[in-house]
Amino acid sequence: MTLNPTIDVAYEVDRMFHTRKMRTKSEFYSPGGGGINVARVFVRLGGIARSYYMAGGATGDALDGLLDLHQLVHNRIPIAGHTRVASAVLETKTGKEYRFVPPGPSIRPAEWQACLDELENAHCKFMVLSGSLPPGIPDDFYGRVVALMRRRNIPVILDSSGPGLKGGLEEGGVLLVKPSIGELRQLTGLELITPDEIANAAMGVVHSGQAEHVAVTMGNDGAILANAAGQLFLPAAPIEAKSAVGAGDSFLSAMLFAISIGWDMGEAFRFGIAGGAAAVMSPGHDLARPNDIQRLYQQVSGIS
Repeated sequence: MTLNPTIDVAYEVDRMFHTRKMRTKSEFYSPGGGGINVARVFVRLGGIARSYYMAGGATGDALDGLLDLHQLVHNRIPIAGHTRVASAVLETKTGKEYRFVPPGPSIRPAEWQACLDELENAHCKFMVLSGSLPPGIPDDFYGRVVALMRRRNIPVILDSSGPGLKGGLEEGGVLLVKPSIGELRQLTGLELITPDEIANAAMGVVHSGQAEHVAVTMGNDGAILANAAGQLFLPAAPIEAKSAVGAGDSFLSAMLFAISIGWDMGEAFRFGIAGGAAAVMSPGHDLARPNDIQRLYQQVSGIS
């Protein structure tokens, strides 16, 4: 489920300058937003995914076309507002990347209610709720979906930030939540500097019953998995980073794919680390590739 999808546009320029017109060397267009990115990687790995998303206007039609080009099965919930367009610009002289992400269209009550109605008929093994809440969506929307899926015995995976993350967890019973370290700090209101502090905060989410498994991603510092069995720390895979676009989504998708084929949670977590690293290796217009994930998976070792 992607409430706030995007058309992701990526450019390359030699140098960034204010005011001056800058000619791009290349441009790429991709369907984006948390849940759509998760679905793209999941399908690349050999899984089957259906994307539910809210979209509207001419840009919503363009998003439909991009999803068709990527051969993704999709259910569009129509809205009046225009789907947002996000941009990433790579400055090739310095290797710096600049990202521009609008907040998205304002959603009317009848539109988000139509989204809930659509999910009443969703048939799936797992429901992934990924991405930010657009304006107009109530803070507890993800919590409502968690409650809906619980009634239908469908496990929920949650990856959001701010009100979306908080509102989804407050309902309780999430199978897996994947906050970044920044999102976990915002959720808890704590600085969370040391690995022990981060692990304890993640365990607090587990002990509260909000989520069964908590995977905290920390960029170059690796990731921590917390659940009833304890804590597992994984260092970051040793790779050359080219872009941060889609790393978290690729991590979550790889981890969920491993879970869906019966791997235990620790090995699925390792596979997720490999997925995130594989995305970082790719330019800003791409996500993780299966061959890179499989290769990096062999290089990731855990310290419990």
